[in-house]
Amino acid sequence: MTDESTSDVNGSQTTPSATTRPRRRASRPPGPAGDTVAAGSMPAGVAVRPTVDYATVRVVKPAAPRPRAGHRRLVAVVALVVLSLAGATLGGLAYWMHDRQRAEEQALAREQRFVDTASQLVVNMFSYDQESIDESVDRFVASTSGPLNAMLTQDNNTEFLKMLFRGTNASSEAAISGAALEKLDEVSKNAAVLVAAKVTITDLDGNNLPTQFYRFRVIVHEDESGRMTGYDVKYPDGGN
Repeated sequence: MTDESTSDVNGSQTTPSATTRPRRRASRPPGPAGDTVAAGSMPAGVAVRPTVDYATVRVVKPAAPRPRAGHRRLVAVVALVVLSLAGATLGGLAYWMHDRQRAEEQALAREQRFVDTASQLVVNMFSYDQESIDESVDRFVASTSGPLNAMLTQDNNTEFLKMLFRGTNASSEAAISGAALEKLDEVSKNAAVLVAAKVTITDLDGNNLPTQFYRFRVIVHEDESGRMTGYDVKYPDGGN
């Protein structure tokens, strides 16, 4: 077998080696390294792993079913009923509180009327002057009822009282020191009122006698029309 000869540019002969092979340039498709390898560019027997593009998957929850029109109407009706009941309850509570407060105020005012009636009775009983004795005694008798009125009007006692006041040749004035409701009987409509008073007598010369202090238990009666009068006068120890 004859060896082939080659000549270089200078005409010299070179003999290729039996083991030298021509070099083959590797080629790849355009793009950055590490991308998909072109078919046929890998040696035989090398498995090519395909490139997978992993996309982000978002799970969409199913939308809740829309409420039915009938349910919405029912809810609206129930809400209206509840609000109406709540308003009625609050209104009733406010009316009850107002009515209760008014009843308490009326009860207190009624008790005060018993006290005022008893106080005025004591003032009328001890207050007079020489120029108006008749009017003073008549006013006192007219403010009484029951056993007290019977005592003052029987046997011409009213005229005797007027004569007694004239015989003093003086005038008298009473002032209330204090008064308080002791008890109230709703069956008989009688109230016991404790009254403390001081009485000052002035003679015709204008001289004041020593002031006298008194305490009374005055029984006040309320009739069916609501009018209050002095029913009886007692001392706190029970005497008349």
